[in-house]
Amino acid sequence: MLDETNKGSHVMRILLAEDQVVLGKIIAHMLKQKGGYEVIWVTNGSDAYDLAIESYFDVLVLDWMMPEKDGVTVCRELRQQGYSGAILMLTAKDSLNERIEGLDAGADDYLVKPFEHEELLARLRAIFRRNFAPLQEEVVNIKWILLNRSTHSIQRNGDLIPLTGREFQLLDLLVRNQGVVLTRDLILDRIWGSEAEIASNAVDVYINMLRKKIDIPGQHTLIRSIRGVGYIIEK
Repeated sequence: MLDETNKGSHVMRILLAEDQVVLGKIIAHMLKQKGGYEVIWVTNGSDAYDLAIESYFDVLVLDWMMPEKDGVTVCRELRQQGYSGAILMLTAKDSLNERIEGLDAGADDYLVKPFEHEELLARLRAIFRRNFAPLQEEVVNIKWILLNRSTHSIQRNGDLIPLTGREFQLLDLLVRNQGVVLTRDLILDRIWGSEAEIASNAVDVYINMLRKKIDIPGQHTLIRSIRGVGYIIEK
């Protein structure tokens, strides 16, 4: 049974940052299967910070101890940048001072390892109830495409174009970095996560699927290929 927070059209989108590969796989699988959530999993703090800035998530689940940037640093830096999304900290640290440090850094809640899966789901439900409210529309118009991040929808010259979740994430990533060439490796890492086991040509396959849906026959393609490097949406 799916979590009650997923009633209606909104599926809770979670960014999980956990560097222990086995634990990360278990948590991500559990959140998808038991919670019915959409989960993006990364294994270091730098990627977590970048993704939180680039994309919308209902909740960030950050492990305290991670390479490159620990969870507290990520949390603190996001709050300093004005990030207002919900943040749940996972930690093996259970002293009062350390709990206070995490909360003072801007975390909405924390959960001490080891924990039961049901407790994590319950805390996410509570955070979701406190923080979820209809979002103001965030609409971007690029050439013939209208991208709406609050509804995860795309229009081409006024016609609604159905995209899968991955296709929308890929297009949104390119739109957010308009004018910048994104390498295939960067796209793979941002969309599927550094530990994902997928074919090396997955990016090319998804780009081709996107082009078939969003391009207008006979006109220039919105997403330009840079041979041997990656892809760009030009300004």
